[in-house]
Amino acid sequence: MVQKTAEKLSIVIPVYNEERTLSLLLEKVAAAPLSIDREVIIVNDGSTDQSEEIVRKFMAQDHAFEVKYLRRNNGGKGAAVRDGIAASTGSVLIIQDGDLEYEPNEFERCIEPILSGEYQVIYGSRERKKHNGYSNLRFYLGGLAVTWFIDILFGCNLTDEPTCYKTFCGDLIRALDYENDDFGWEPEVTCKLLRLGYKIKEVGISYTPRHIAEGKKIRWHDGLKAFMITLKWRFCSMKKFEHLRKKVFMPER
Repeated sequence: MVQKTAEKLSIVIPVYNEERTLSLLLEKVAAAPLSIDREVIIVNDGSTDQSEEIVRKFMAQDHAFEVKYLRRNNGGKGAAVRDGIAASTGSVLIIQDGDLEYEPNEFERCIEPILSGEYQVIYGSRERKKHNGYSNLRFYLGGLAVTWFIDILFGCNLTDEPTCYKTFCGDLIRALDYENDDFGWEPEVTCKLLRLGYKIKEVGISYTPRHIAEGKKIRWHDGLKAFMITLKWRFCSMKKFEHLRKKVFMPER
C-alpha cells in the first residue's frame, strides 16, 4: 500500500479555453483560507486561447505554495483530471474547474471531514445549499436524474453526483484508476467507490452557474453516457474490482 503523504491539499484544475475566468479563479484559489498547506496543479487540456499565458503569469508570482503546470493535447476533462491526480502529492485532493461556478473559499468545508478521519470521500452538493441557481433546466434535471439513478442502484442518498467539488483522500484517488477521458470519469469514479463500499459524504456549497454561451462545456449526451456507465459498474462482475481491492485502502465493513 501507498505510504501516507504530508498533510496538504492538492487542488487539481483542468483547463480548456478558460481565458475569460481563469485569472480571477487562480487568485481565488491562491487566497482561499486553509488550515493545511496546499499545492496547485493546473492541467491545460490543449487550450487554444490565452489560458497558457494567464497560467504563466500566475506561476511567475511569489507564492507560498508549489504550482505545477502540465500541458497536454486535448483529450477531455477526465484525461486532464487523471494527469493532475497522478502529479499530486497531497493527503487530500479536490477538483476545481477553471471557471467561476464554484467558490474556492469553501475548500475547507469540503476537506474537514477527511482531515478529521470521518470520511475518505466528500462531495460538495449544490442541492444542499439553498438559493443556488442552475444554468439550464434540461441540464439541471438531467443531473438530478443521474443522481437519482445512482441512488436507486447503489442504495445511497446523494443529491448532486455531477458536482465539480469532488474531494478525496489523496492516496485513495491516486490508487483508483478509471477509463473515461471525458465527463464520464465522474460517474465512473462515483460508482466504483460505492461498489467498493466507500461512503460518500455531502456538504452544501455555493454555486454560480454559467451558460453554454459563457463557455459551459457539458452536453446532453454526457448525461446519457452517465446512465450507461452507472449500469456497467453496478452490474459488472466483482472480478473487475479485484485489482482495485489490492490497490485502495478498503473501508471498514
